[in-house]
Amino acid sequence: MTHPLDDPAWDSLHGAHARFAVVHGRAARYDHEVAPFHALSDPADPQAWDDLAELVPLGEAVVIPGVGGAARPGWEAATRIGGVQLVATTLRSEPAPGAVPLGAADVPEMLDLVERTQPGPFRKRTVELGAYLGLRSPDGRLIAMAGERLRPRGWTEISAVCTDPGFRKRGLATRLVRAVAAGIRERGEIPFLHTSARNETAIRLYQSIGFELRKSTDFTQYRRTR
Repeated sequence: MTHPLDDPAWDSLHGAHARFAVVHGRAARYDHEVAPFHALSDPADPQAWDDLAELVPLGEAVVIPGVGGAARPGWEAATRIGGVQLVATTLRSEPAPGAVPLGAADVPEMLDLVERTQPGPFRKRTVELGAYLGLRSPDGRLIAMAGERLRPRGWTEISAVCTDPGFRKRGLATRLVRAVAAGIRERGEIPFLHTSARNETAIRLYQSIGFELRKSTDFTQYRRTR
């Protein structure tokens, strides 16, 4: 059996996130309003790519984590984005004083913060994937957040870690990562996360607080051509 983290999107869509899944044969995707990720039962199987074509309009770009960027008949690799996957080993988890749960009513502010900080894909229903926490300034503005995204068996991804540029270098992101991790561990699961392979600053930060590199991966966008 493959490790759940080898294809966390597929594992999540056929487990904890099945309610968000749109499935056709050997291909699956998240509801468009929830997340942009697609997954295949076996990326080497031509039938899986044919099944994916039934889920994707002609010309639309899709994100298939971990496939590796190789071209498939009827598809082209539109944008190659290198990434790394890290798992929590010695991370200290603890509540974050002042952190508040975020929900549907907070989505406009969350989307605004994401737009200004670019932590990765976040859509108007992404907040439904798991618990999200935020920190607010004295005047009530959302200035930092982090939450849960992919949830393969036994694991939960920490995602959307971002801080308003005017409030960086205060340890806010670390506080939220530790707090989100605390909730994950209460369920008996292990935190993990992804970040850009080019974001050396983030990688060093995550390693300094107790994450270890598990593997290099990719978030290549594919476009259906026929």
